[in-house]
Amino acid sequence: MTDPSEAVIDGRASRLRISGAVAEFSHQRPQRRNPLGPELRDDYEDLLQRLAAEPGIRVLIISGSGGSFCAGGDLRSMQARIDEGGTPDEMRRRMLRAHRLVQGLRELELPLIAAVDGPAYGAGFGLALLADYVFASTRAVFCASFARIGAIPDFGLLYTLPRRVGMARAKEMVLSARRVEAAEALALGVADALQPPEALLGAAHELARRLCDGPRVAAGMAKRLLDRSFETDFASMCAFEADAQAVAMSSRYHAEAVARFVAGQPPRYDWDRKP
Repeated sequence: MTDPSEAVIDGRASRLRISGAVAEFSHQRPQRRNPLGPELRDDYEDLLQRLAAEPGIRVLIISGSGGSFCAGGDLRSMQARIDEGGTPDEMRRRMLRAHRLVQGLRELELPLIAAVDGPAYGAGFGLALLADYVFASTRAVFCASFARIGAIPDFGLLYTLPRRVGMARAKEMVLSARRVEAAEALALGVADALQPPEALLGAAHELARRLCDGPRVAAGMAKRLLDRSFETDFASMCAFEADAQAVAMSSRYHAEAVARFVAGQPPRYDWDRKP
């Protein structure tokens, strides 16, 4: 197994920094506000392969750089596609490839934190809402900007946004394609916490370090089941729960946690205990 203790890997349009059990994947095209173009998508695919190969990584943070999270799809690539006479089938195939990335991020069996500084537009907004926790800086701006270019929301936003803000508000944000500033994003539930720009990554890493002490097996399964709970009937959820609990309570983590309790020792994972 690869030792994930310390590493920095520069991608085509990103940088992956691994420190112990925490990985931070940052978008590195700040001069163009970090568009989600082909190079960054390729880097995300490489990231997913790496995470699958290194189970020692327990938490993933995704972030931007240069005061921008992600400005959305690369309009230059879109113009090139139009100029080349791209067909609907070619566009559909591009989206199917993008959806493999979206599905891979959503189904990660580890906590995913988005640290959003500056604009998160279009697909960048969708990317942020794939995270379990959205930390935003006070200068973050979210925008479902697709209507501005005659497109519909992608990168999972049609699914994730109404689950964050409710259906009526999601329709309003999508149809208006308006900007949502940081304070409103917090009030609506788009963001889970606000931080000054200079404190954003520190807060994300502090949360990540605390989550690292949790049960990877149990937390991963609980996350996947919660993601399916809105569209799954109660009986099926109970059946999934039984299967997952059988695995969780057969893990070394569970056995050690029970032994600590019986021995009168404090739990290894106690969120209420000050770090």
